[in-house]
Amino acid sequence: MPPTTEEKIKSAARTVFHSKGFAATKTRDIAKEAGINLALLNYYFRSKEKLFQIIMMDSIHSLFQSILPIFFEEETNFFEKIEKFVSLYIEKLKTDPEIPLFILSELQRNPLVILEQVPFKEIFETSVFHKQYESAIEKKELNSISYYHLLMNLAGLTVFPFIGKPIFFQVGNLTSEEFHRLMEERKKWIPIWIKQMLTNELQAS
Repeated sequence: MPPTTEEKIKSAARTVFHSKGFAATKTRDIAKEAGINLALLNYYFRSKEKLFQIIMMDSIHSLFQSILPIFFEEETNFFEKIEKFVSLYIEKLKTDPEIPLFILSELQRNPLVILEQVPFKEIFETSVFHKQYESAIEKKELNSISYYHLLMNLAGLTVFPFIGKPIFFQVGNLTSEEFHRLMEERKKWIPIWIKQMLTNELQAS
């Protein structure tokens, strides 16, 4: 079944917004990408702002809806959650590597839009993952490192390679196949690095 005009517009808008961001995107860019005239685009979506909000919400849900539940699972332990998160997140970013930079740029521009859609406070304070971490710290099974350090490292190790992809391609002469192979390797290595950080004896001045 061929896509409807509305679906074509949304698909084109997703491509252009992810590539250029909100400020640099013109409605005529979206119309051109969709292969339609500007009047038809304006008929379906009255403004760039309205279309952007739809694409932003779609992007947020696409990235987070299958990942966030991992933090609330009762049946998996702390390190199993990390392994699942890293593996699923990398798979998501391999299929749409422009989403992280798109969301991060909008997080800087208008943080409330993101914060209202993603339950970061619950992840930080009430998730099973957080409770397991606090319990392990209390039992002295893990180094007493700030929970925020853990989340920053987990997100940074997973997301940054996709944000810095153009640098690695240019400086390292990587091909797409080589980059994807490295990302597959990171599914194994990131949980190992996180576990070493949390379980090895550390010294910090």
